[in-house]
Amino acid sequence: MKSALIQDPMVVLAVLLGVLGLLFLAERHPLLQRFFRTVPLLVFIYFVPTVLSNLGVIPLQSELYRFVRVYLLPASLVLLVLSVDLPAIARLGRNAVVLFLAGAVGIILGGPLAYLALGWLVPAELGDQAWKGLAALSGSWIGGSANFVAIGQSVGALDSTLSMLVVVDVGVSNIWTAVLLSFAGREKQMDERLGADRSSLDAVRQEVERLQAENARPVGLADLLWMLAIAFGVTVACTELAAKLPDLGSVVTGFTWVVLLVTTVGVVLSFTPARKLEGAGASRLGSVFLYLLVATIGAQAEFRRLLDAPALVAVGGLWMAFHAAVTMGVRRLLKAPIFFAAVGSQANVGGTASASVVAATFHPALAPVGVLLAVFGYVLGTYGGLLCAAMLEQVHRLIH
Repeated sequence: MKSALIQDPMVVLAVLLGVLGLLFLAERHPLLQRFFRTVPLLVFIYFVPTVLSNLGVIPLQSELYRFVRVYLLPASLVLLVLSVDLPAIARLGRNAVVLFLAGAVGIILGGPLAYLALGWLVPAELGDQAWKGLAALSGSWIGGSANFVAIGQSVGALDSTLSMLVVVDVGVSNIWTAVLLSFAGREKQMDERLGADRSSLDAVRQEVERLQAENARPVGLADLLWMLAIAFGVTVACTELAAKLPDLGSVVTGFTWVVLLVTTVGVVLSFTPARKLEGAGASRLGSVFLYLLVATIGAQAEFRRLLDAPALVAVGGLWMAFHAAVTMGVRRLLKAPIFFAAVGSQANVGGTASASVVAATFHPALAPVGVLLAVFGYVLGTYGGLLCAAMLEQVHRLIH
């Protein structure tokens, strides 16, 4: 693969910030407003960097992307959670959990069904490694990377097999994440068509808006410095603490500890005078970090590698379609807001980081919902993955 035209991390940062600035300017243009109401801005924030990286303008891998994930994501969570209303989050009710579980069921059943439908496309020379690799993928799509490795090792998947499934995982899940992000720009229309009860979500939003109105003030230099000091101070402290904490099995490890810790500290700070920083724009600064994170995630989507394993990509695509159908079908039965389906799905398919990103794109105050559901996904990932693995093995015997 040829080196990208732009390699220096600071130049890549300048390019991505320029892309974000131009996209927000375009959204405000009178001639383009109707277009952006149909195709949400987040879709472009995700895919424009994808186009740039896949064309070789910016790199697919960069130290900048790691920095944004390791430091700006936790910092954004601190700023976004500062104004959280914990009692209102608790009142969101059963829909969050039910739709998350529906998504997990869609993954567990969707894998064997997709393999049954398209298994004939998979090269015969893969043999048992086909179902074993798909079993590992089920662990990732219910829980996360730790579950992917755990299931892969438990069923005997080879490293070469797992590397192919990583391509399927990243490619298919990135496309689905982009779809989920697009829902954030059309949530009210989607909920109105279904007749969904948005009262609990609107209550959270109204509480945040009330706080912003009560504490709104011109942003001063001291406010900005305090926001940055708190955001990065908490991030660094939690990162150091996380490195000293033991792994809890394969569920809570490494960066997951960081996400949990910064979210917890953010919630604690929401009960202190630091909450008033929301009036000076804490969540808006957090959103800047968040949009930059979405742009870097898009830049790392190497879609050309999907050609390396076309049959497995086809199985993965159909599998994700089953998951989406189950999740959206249960949403329709419950008449639940699209937020719960989107975050429940991403908590399965992604992890704490991406689930909090999807939740926060609907509203910054909802980021903790994504974190909590994603941790639940880590718990279920191994059990659900092993159940799916057993069914995949039976399907493999049936079609071979």
